[in-house]
Amino acid sequence: MQPPDLNDERVRKACEKTRELNIPDRKTLPVLTKLLKENGQNWGIIKLDNYSALIDAIYSAEEEKTESETSSYNGNRGKNVVVIDSPPTLKQSEGSSNGNRGKNVVGTDTPSTLKKKYETRSATSGSSTEVVQKQPQHSNGARKRKYKTIVSDITKGSESVQISLVDEFGTEKVPKFTYIPHNIVYQSAYLHVSLARICEEDCCANCTGDCLSADFPCACARETSGEYAYTKEGLLKEKFLDTCLKMKKSPDTFDKVYCQDCPLERDHEKGTQGKCEGHLIRKFIKECWRKCGCDMMCGNRVVQRGIRCQLQVYFTQEGKGWGIRTLQDLPKGTFVCEYIGEILTNTELYERNLRSSSERHTYPVTLDGDWGSEKELKDEEALCLDATICGNVARFVNHRCEDANLIDIPVEIETPDRHYYHIAFFTIRDVKAMDELTWDYMIDFSDESHPVKAFRCCCGSDLCRDKITKGSRGKSIESRKIVPSKKQPGPKTMALRRK
Repeated sequence: MQPPDLNDERVRKACEKTRELNIPDRKTLPVLTKLLKENGQNWGIIKLDNYSALIDAIYSAEEEKTESETSSYNGNRGKNVVVIDSPPTLKQSEGSSNGNRGKNVVGTDTPSTLKKKYETRSATSGSSTEVVQKQPQHSNGARKRKYKTIVSDITKGSESVQISLVDEFGTEKVPKFTYIPHNIVYQSAYLHVSLARICEEDCCANCTGDCLSADFPCACARETSGEYAYTKEGLLKEKFLDTCLKMKKSPDTFDKVYCQDCPLERDHEKGTQGKCEGHLIRKFIKECWRKCGCDMMCGNRVVQRGIRCQLQVYFTQEGKGWGIRTLQDLPKGTFVCEYIGEILTNTELYERNLRSSSERHTYPVTLDGDWGSEKELKDEEALCLDATICGNVARFVNHRCEDANLIDIPVEIETPDRHYYHIAFFTIRDVKAMDELTWDYMIDFSDESHPVKAFRCCCGSDLCRDKITKGSRGKSIESRKIVPSKKQPGPKTMALRRK
């Protein structure tokens, strides 16, 4: 990668900001190059909070170089400090730094006061996604906050885009899991994928090129009432998306199917069977098959082409652990990623949860789209996806009550058999670069018998379903601690997700 060019206006403005702290360009440019490479050339994170990420990264690099050395700079003999060259005398207009905050002043600033001024500006400037916290300081005013990239690409080259993992505080261990770009069968799950099961009426063998450019919709649009679910720009159509949102928000107003022997209501320990609470008849996206005649760039092949968005895993400030954010603006209806994990049977997941550590959390996705069509569903046909041990970037999507910006939609790709299908995440509104991507797990926090009650929500939404009202003023305060999950009898533990 070529080093940043000072003739580039964005590079020039970044250097002007660091020069205010008397950080020379020779220290700024290498760090800027590294940040741009790790964040997919996205300048959003560079400019975040008045270039806070860039400056913090420079300080962190300097601290790492000097942490084993001693210094007597500024009277701090024997302590590790960040040494910045003395600033030049600044000729500025009259005023007082105390009485005229934000105005120019006359005099010479020390590195300490320059940093404090920077922190004041960045703390008051705000951003759409981050809040600058008060950080511990050395006696010369340098912040200890780190902007530390732990992994440059968690996908290990398995995706078409790199996805970095960063910890802006340098305090958290890298999560242990195996990254996989496609779902894989764990052991006993029945997954029958064959071309012979796809009849001629369910594919477009005679299509060529892009199906969306044809005069009439092909057979693959039959699932979505003769219209494709996607626009020519590759976005989910607004009408289809809005219907999916209504089904998620008000499921009781839509049709459901009921199992005679529901896998979710089986108690393996007691040998009893509870009443099925019903499974929503969801709207599916039907993409073109491998058997179809169109090419892979067909507009009806979106999910199967994989991740195209610039994403980043980061450690959140709100007590939610790791989260995921976008490094680019995403319009409404954008495909973000698929929920990838191991394909387990209901019994396998139940047994895995019994063996698991209580300190780990997970929320596997139940593939119950076709459960109600069977009088007696065999265990090997009651499937779910678990990203605990093996998964992709979607395992880091945090929960947010009611006003999340992602929705999960089922997608048919390899087989018309709905015992197995894909779960894809799409944006439900425009999302700005650096915003966290969240998903409503649809948890009922009032259900005392359900294992997910063990986790206290800290989503921060004004519509949080797990708020606790405290104080005489009736302020709502969200719990900030995730407590270990309880081991409950029966397979309902499939509602737990691990981070």
